Amino acid sequence: MASEEKSTAQISQRAELLDGARIADDIKREVAAEIAQLWRKPEQRPCLAAVRVGDDPASEVYVKNKIRACEEIGIRSEHHALPGSTTASELRELIGSLNARNEIDGILVQMPLPGGIDQAAIIETLNPAKDIDGFHPVNVGRLALGRPTFVPCTPAGIIELLTRSKIPIRGANACVVGRSQIVGRPMAQLLIQNDATVTICHSRTQDLKSVTTQADILVVAIGSPGLIRRDYIKSGATVIDVGMNKISDESVARALFGDEAERRLEIIKKRGYTLVGDVHPAEADEVAGRRTPVPGGVGLLTVAMLMRNTVKAARKRRL
Repeated sequence: MASEEKSTAQISQRAELLDGARIADDIKREVAAEIAQLWRKPEQRPCLAAVRVGDDPASEVYVKNKIRACEEIGIRSEHHALPGSTTASELRELIGSLNARNEIDGILVQMPLPGGIDQAAIIETLNPAKDIDGFHPVNVGRLALGRPTFVPCTPAGIIELLTRSKIPIRGANACVVGRSQIVGRPMAQLLIQNDATVTICHSRTQDLKSVTTQADILVVAIGSPGLIRRDYIKSGATVIDVGMNKISDESVARALFGDEAERRLEIIKKRGYTLVGDVHPAEADEVAGRRTPVPGGVGLLTVAMLMRNTVKAARKRRL
């Protein structure tokens, strides 16, 4: 998947494509340098514990990608893969043991959890000082108050992408489509803290395009393939596509990808699917000034920021 992400980011379109893969690599190099400077002995380096319950294929891939990123930059890691029959009580017991172990700096509980386990209750079991996803109510509250905390990785990565790409946030009109606790709400908080004027839209918003067409920065995280088309986008806007949807229908791929369709069709033939975001890429490129591709945009930044949060947790706990 990583090769597809990087190659997609390099394709020239009418809109400038923001290279999330390059910026993610920059962040990981910075984190690796920090680790090498602060913890010279490998056994002293930060440690991430990843917990996965059940056999969801996507979750397995996501956790493997995060573990691989740890190996690349010098973070120690543990992978606790639990069967789908694991009870909430057993999961809480594991998290309690990880909370108590001093050598564990960050704990990641991969979502979704199997039905019957209350995800919110499990998140509250985490020690907030080890909550590197930034989902614990203590960290959510600190973010809302503008205080230092662990910020959810995808919104944090988007701010890095905008800042490092020299896209002005201060004074910009920003619209966030989606109100999840993982992306939409923390994204709005970060944009406000960076002095943007922010509107949040969602599935109940009336006349969505009348709002999105006012946005200089449009962040879309709603889980609907190709929903945002050319008439939803202000001319010259920066469009950040957080969606990650699989499509296997060749006719849909032709309609979505325009000049890139043939390459995507080859990917479908080889893999059985290709990825598309919540923004219609071919139409967005006719209007937007800048756009994040899918893949190759936001996804790799999420992993890079998880690495940064793990090192941040180790610094706060140990130094």
